[in-house]
Amino acid sequence: MAKLTKIEVGTFLKLFNRGGYVLDFTTNDFDVFTMESIGVALCSKYNMSKGKSLAAYVNEAPDESVEKLLKDLLAYYEENFEQEFTEEANEDPFGYSRYNAEYARLYKKCRSYVDRILNVTTPLAPNAVELQEKFSSEYLSKQIELMLKMQSENPTDAIGKAKELIESCCKTILNSRKIAWDKNWDVGQLTGETLKILKLMPRDIPEDAPAAAEMKALLGNLRAIATNVAALRNHYGSGHGKSADYKGLSPRHAKLAVGSSITLVEFLWETHLDRPQGK
Repeated sequence: MAKLTKIEVGTFLKLFNRGGYVLDFTTNDFDVFTMESIGVALCSKYNMSKGKSLAAYVNEAPDESVEKLLKDLLAYYEENFEQEFTEEANEDPFGYSRYNAEYARLYKKCRSYVDRILNVTTPLAPNAVELQEKFSSEYLSKQIELMLKMQSENPTDAIGKAKELIESCCKTILNSRKIAWDKNWDVGQLTGETLKILKLMPRDIPEDAPAAAEMKALLGNLRAIATNVAALRNHYGSGHGKSADYKGLSPRHAKLAVGSSITLVEFLWETHLDRPQGK
């Protein structure tokens, strides 16, 4: 497997280190996060600031452990700092924008480094314009392959990717059908609107159709898949507000979430392809 170079590790540190802080972590939160990720509470270990503790660890730890922690931190960054690296996410009516061109540049580099060491050629796109261009059946297949690989290596990140893939699929379908969606919608709202546009709501099944009740029940559960995958990711992914005895996700949790998201996304995407707009 390809390894990160010292220069590439330095790029991650530039993205995460904020004047002695690491992103928006408190000291306790950071210790809980790193304990979950690599089994070491860094601030407690080095008795230094979060930024210096992170730098000390990456300078002396084995390559695999360093890569694991940096991948987990990048997943956290993608989940919580989208407005910083995605210009399209900053349409604030009051003119305030968190977008930072320098951090966006560093993020793009770090994302490409992670994709390389995971042997990924098509990363999840962070904005709607890229999604419309990149999302395809081949893209879907590659993302499924990535999530299946990550189930054991990084269960929390695999669940994060499962949630992102659902969002990506729904946004692409809505964009291609020229349906406006709100950037503040959560994954449940995006999925609900997509189901409505594709006529996959329980009310779309005629009462006299064969197995109508069973079909209505199955369709009614589709939106719940997206909502619950997102809730699982949000609860276990951030590390905020957790106690020292916090237990992270296991591969079996990841398999449940990833399997459910694959079922949902494949069904939505195949329905989208099978039902051209207006049909």
